[in-house]
Amino acid sequence: MRALRSLAYYLAFYGGSVLVVLACIAMLLIGSRGQFRATVDSWSLWQRFCARHLLGITVRVEGALPPGPVLVVFKHESFFEAIDLPQVLSYPGVFAKAELMRIPLWGLAGNRYGLVSVERDQGAKALRHMIAEARALSAAGRPLALFPEGTRVPHGTCPPLKSGFAGIYKLLGLPVVAVAVDSGRIYHRWWKLPGVITYKLSDPIPPGLPREEAEARAHAAINALNRP
Repeated sequence: MRALRSLAYYLAFYGGSVLVVLACIAMLLIGSRGQFRATVDSWSLWQRFCARHLLGITVRVEGALPPGPVLVVFKHESFFEAIDLPQVLSYPGVFAKAELMRIPLWGLAGNRYGLVSVERDQGAKALRHMIAEARALSAAGRPLALFPEGTRVPHGTCPPLKSGFAGIYKLLGLPVVAVAVDSGRIYHRWWKLPGVITYKLSDPIPPGLPREEAEARAHAAINALNRP
């Protein structure tokens, strides 16, 4: 039964994703920014709909964001939370690997939505450009989202944060909310399991802390649901 439900999910979600991509291309060419945003958000909504009705997966959010500009750092266990970001945050600006931004059309769509390109071996000029983009998004009232582990990690593991987190934290000077996610235990597998994916938001970590303290607090908070 789990295999059949998962196959139905793949057919429905990825089939619908093709339509969303085509709609995004159309909105890039002829639509307004608001129409484009709504199209991207519909992809996120479609994932939740398929997960709920085909896989028996629901989502629970514990905690809330503080008012004002904020940097939100997420545990990253599966594709689910990456696609689900617009459901957790209101119109987020997202730090993304530069490799993604080089994909034809996808990179153009990401730039239009508000993805901030992160070069792994960036020089000072690239770093200044990245921070300037992030500050502009934050000044427009958008929360910023970052996966500080750099890539997806298996549920039950606690790798250290990438060094980029400390630099972004220092240069932006924003409070940080760390989000624990436990999607890996039921979603990141071929035959997905029914259950609840939980987001657990931490209390704000204030700006200006020493690097070691900021990293330790963020690392502990994103792993709050990380049980083997």
